[in-house]
Amino acid sequence: MGWIAEPQLVAATSEAGGFGFLGAAVMKPQEAAAKIADLRTRTKKPFGVNFHMFQPGANEIVEVILANRDQVRAVSFGRGPDARMIGRFRDTGILCVPTVGAVKHAKKMAQLGVDMVVVQGGEGGGHTGSVASTILLPQVLDAVDIPVVAAGGFADGRGLAAALAYGAAGIAMGTRFLMTADSPVPAAVKQRYVSAGTDDIVVTSNIDGLPQRMIRNAAFARFGNAGAIGSLWSAARAGLATKRETGASWAELLRMAQGLRTHGGLSLSQAIRAAAAPHLIQRAVVGGDAEGGLMATGEVAGRLETLPTVAALLADIEQEARARIAALVPEVRPRRKVA
Repeated sequence: MGWIAEPQLVAATSEAGGFGFLGAAVMKPQEAAAKIADLRTRTKKPFGVNFHMFQPGANEIVEVILANRDQVRAVSFGRGPDARMIGRFRDTGILCVPTVGAVKHAKKMAQLGVDMVVVQGGEGGGHTGSVASTILLPQVLDAVDIPVVAAGGFADGRGLAAALAYGAAGIAMGTRFLMTADSPVPAAVKQRYVSAGTDDIVVTSNIDGLPQRMIRNAAFARFGNAGAIGSLWSAARAGLATKRETGASWAELLRMAQGLRTHGGLSLSQAIRAAAAPHLIQRAVVGGDAEGGLMATGEVAGRLETLPTVAALLADIEQEARARIAALVPEVRPRRKVA
């Protein structure tokens, strides 16, 4: 949710009764500090911060988070967990909530001492693997003794009721929050998400060498038809654009690629593409280029047709979940006494 989980969306989520995470995985430390300060002016409610432990400036971002621990109450991350860093957060009362896409990763996180895990099934938009939420969620619930949050394919109260029935502590949503009135994504791109059907959403490994869901458009076609050499060349061009627009040094870009290799288990070719891919997504979700940028998405976008406010969305989810649960639990009447 880089460039999407911005202060306005995070604050709207926390104010409406959810728990928002700032997408700091695409930020430098100074930018993360500024965004957290901005968030604190928008809400007094607690919120979280998402970042990669191998991104440039990760250690500085950790210090920024710790300095704001009175309101930053949780951190989320994916690959490359560091036990020492997890310990620092836990020692200050900040919850560690990593996202996992496999049972073995959930077990590893539990062993490292995290507080809970978000389990993202294959319906999600990120690098989630192919196991569906309905299979992965009960597997993880049976494997760990910490709270589990369900993600991947959730968007409404029916999904929340189903996740709670499995034994999850709640649900996490990405695409559904992108597709709200409070999301900072430009209107033209939001409309492409709204108009996309499930047949318009496909999984590709040509972006950075790992499976990822995308909405079909011109940029996707270029990567989809380019082959390994062509997509690597496109990634190199995107890397140059990333360097130019962010001011990142070659050393920083190489360190990020190396982190992806070391902690993400990627080849050098995959790591180079993964380090550059965010620029191509930024082109869509920030620049508003619905053809030249890549549009990452969860499969659930194929059935979403509205752009509600976050407040309305969460209110509807709660109301629908309560109604579904009530419908499943018939009123208990006292039995007649048999003479």
